[in-house]
Amino acid sequence: MLETQYQALRRQGVSRRSFLQFCSLTAASLGLGNAGAQEIAHAMETKPRTPVIWLHGLECTCCSESFIRSYSPVVQDVVLSMVSLDYDDTIMAAAGEQAEESLHETMEKYKGNYILAVEGNVPLNEGGINCIPNGEIFLNKIKKVAEGAKAVIGWGSCAAWGCVQAAKPNPTKSVPITEIITDKPIVLVPGCPPIPEVMTSVITYILAYDRLPPLDRLGRPKMFYGQRIHDKCYRRGHFDAGQFAEKFDDAGAKLGYCLYKVGCKGPTTYAPCSTVQWNEGLSWPVKSGHGCIGCAEPNFFDKGSFYKHETTVLPPIFGGVEATVDKVGLATVAVVGAAAAAHAALSAVAQARAKTNKEIGGKE
Repeated sequence: MLETQYQALRRQGVSRRSFLQFCSLTAASLGLGNAGAQEIAHAMETKPRTPVIWLHGLECTCCSESFIRSYSPVVQDVVLSMVSLDYDDTIMAAAGEQAEESLHETMEKYKGNYILAVEGNVPLNEGGINCIPNGEIFLNKIKKVAEGAKAVIGWGSCAAWGCVQAAKPNPTKSVPITEIITDKPIVLVPGCPPIPEVMTSVITYILAYDRLPPLDRLGRPKMFYGQRIHDKCYRRGHFDAGQFAEKFDDAGAKLGYCLYKVGCKGPTTYAPCSTVQWNEGLSWPVKSGHGCIGCAEPNFFDKGSFYKHETTVLPPIFGGVEATVDKVGLATVAVVGAAAAAHAALSAVAQARAKTNKEIGGKE
C-alpha cells in the first residue's frame, strides 16, 4: 500500500499549516474556492499516491521542460508527494534495463490503477520505425502501457493534435494519441508547450476527485480551455476600438495596440495564456510584444503564416464578424489622427484613379 499524499508531505517536513495553504492555493488555481480546498485536503489525507507512467513519443521534451517549472503547485510537491512517478525516462534516476524493470513492475503491480501520461505523438510510417525507445517501437509500447491504465493524459499539442511532426506532408505519418488509444478516458492538455501550472493543476484535479475534469468537445479541460485568449487579453480594448499595430516596429506596436493585423491568433485560440501567463505570472507572448500563434489549437502548424491576420474576426464597431481588414484599417486611421487620415485619403484617390484607368483601357 502506497503512503497517502499527506503522509508523504509530512515525511518531508511540511507542517499542517503549510499543507492547508498548499491545498488552498491549488484550489484557487483550479477555480474551486474554499469548498474545493477542503475536498483536496481530504483527498490528500486519505488517498494513496497514484502511480504515474510518463512516456515520450515523437516530441522535443518541451512539455517536460515546462512541467518542471511549475510554481503552484510546485512540481516537487506533485512528483514527490502527490503522485508516484515510477517511470519517466527523461528525469528518472534509473536508466537502461533498470528503468525498464521499473516500468514493467509498475504495470504489473498497479494494473488498472496507474495514470498514463504521454508526451509526443505516435509515428506510423513503415511500422513506426521513426520512434524506437529502448529498441521497442513506440506504437507497440504505448498500446501495451495504455492497456492497464485507468486514465490517460495527453501532454502538449504533439500528443493532442500531432503538432509540427504531423505537418504536411507528414513524412512520418504521425498521429495524436487519440487515434491509438480509443478505449480509455483521455484528457488532452494542448500547447507547445502547455503552461506548467495547467499541467500540475490537471494532475491535482484527477488525484483529488478520482476522475477527469469537465472536458470540452475536443477533450480539453474546460477550466483552462473554456475561453479564447482574446477574451481576457489586456490589449482587447484596443481591438474593440480598432487600434492595431500594422508592423512590429510601428507607433501602434510601441503604444501597445492590438496585434491582430500582424497575425495574432488570440481571437480563435482557446487557452489560458492571458489569465495564467508564464514564469510565475510574469509575462506571456502577447505581453512580450508578439502575437499568439495559436499553438493550442488543432492543426495550427498547417494554417499558413503566423503573421497573416485572421480574415473572419473583427471588432464590434463593425456590427458583425464578417468584413475585410481594409475596413479595420480605415477605422484605425480615424483614430490615429489627421496625418494618417490624409495618407489614407491620398491612397484612396490613387486607387480610384487606377480603377478608372483600368475601366477605360488605360494604364494603371
